[in-house]
Amino acid sequence: MYNGLLHAHSGLRWVVLLLLVVAMFKALLKWRSNAPFTDGDRKLNLFTMISAHVQLILGLVMYFISPKVQFTAETMSEAVTRFFTVEHSVMMLLAIVLITIGYTRSKKAIEDSQKFRSAFIYFLSALIVLLAGIPWPFREALGAGWF
Repeated sequence: MYNGLLHAHSGLRWVVLLLLVVAMFKALLKWRSNAPFTDGDRKLNLFTMISAHVQLILGLVMYFISPKVQFTAETMSEAVTRFFTVEHSVMMLLAIVLITIGYTRSKKAIEDSQKFRSAFIYFLSALIVLLAGIPWPFREALGAGWF
């Protein structure tokens, strides 16, 4: 069960990243060109948020069954255990909060330029946090793969 969840969680990261990057760049381009905010823009932002929330649910399940997450006296002194127990989870939760705020603010704003501006700023912030918190394969000590 754990390996299936791990593969789903690792694979879904690409969907979240792709949607986030597309939504962020689309918001930037439309904000700068004073384009109208369409239903397609709202749906893209919504699907970005939904994919992040699905990723959160998978991550929460894994958090409680993963052998890499431990609550012992040595947790903070071991880099891999600290990363998965504290750093990864806090950064991902922060990124999802930023995505949710970006979606909500873009939905509630009155002016189209403000909708795009909010989405861009919050999605960019979330992307930076996400990229910093992903256990990339080049971070060899973490033992993570591309998928």
